[in-house]
Amino acid sequence: MGTRELKKQIFSLLKQPDIGRVLSDIQVFPAKEVVNVLFSAICQVDELLRWHGISAMGVMVTRLADADLEEGRIIMRRLLWSLNDESGGIGWGAPESMAEIMHHHEKLSLEYIHMLISYARPDGQELEQDGNYLEYEILQRGLLWGFDRLCERRLGLLVEKGLPGDILPYLRSGDHVVRGLAARLCGRLSIRSARDALQLLLADHAVITFYQEGEFLERTVGDFAGTALKGLA
Repeated sequence: MGTRELKKQIFSLLKQPDIGRVLSDIQVFPAKEVVNVLFSAICQVDELLRWHGISAMGVMVTRLADADLEEGRIIMRRLLWSLNDESGGIGWGAPESMAEIMHHHEKLSLEYIHMLISYARPDGQELEQDGNYLEYEILQRGLLWGFDRLCERRLGLLVEKGLPGDILPYLRSGDHVVRGLAARLCGRLSIRSARDALQLLLADHAVITFYQEGEFLERTVGDFAGTALKGLA
């Protein structure tokens, strides 16, 4: 099958509404070729196509890495490179995809989770304090969504690497999606120092469309802040 035909078939599959069916049907294709197509899917404007592409990236790279860990590392490095200024792109979809892969694959999470966290940190004065802070809010959205996804299976690792100390500034973001995801993370990471800021966000009625396990849920920033506060009580 040619590259163009494969892309057409994969994109058609990703547009199916049932994520379970998507992730089942995609298994009949060669993992490496599918992943190459998914790099295009994760930066599409079509939200269903993009998010299903991210979900598929997680399971297909896991399949690759289970057969050959180095193949998984290559994909992770490719995603990291896409966030580098020298790549010529902006890396749209890369933080989410890295997180989805690490959600599924423990070994890759142990090797790369510190790199994902570095995108929430500016450079420090010390030699070992090398941050890769993402300034674009659209990328911050993906980064915080990725942290939230990782809370499901890698919470201890996130806490061990100090992520709770990086979230508070995002509560003051001018972007409502960033504020909402940060509020949600404050609850999941048990950031008690966020209580006052979360109280202020209770009246924030900006609506967020949140992707979770194949579903698109609508919540307000205040909803996420309220849930976080209940968890911190």
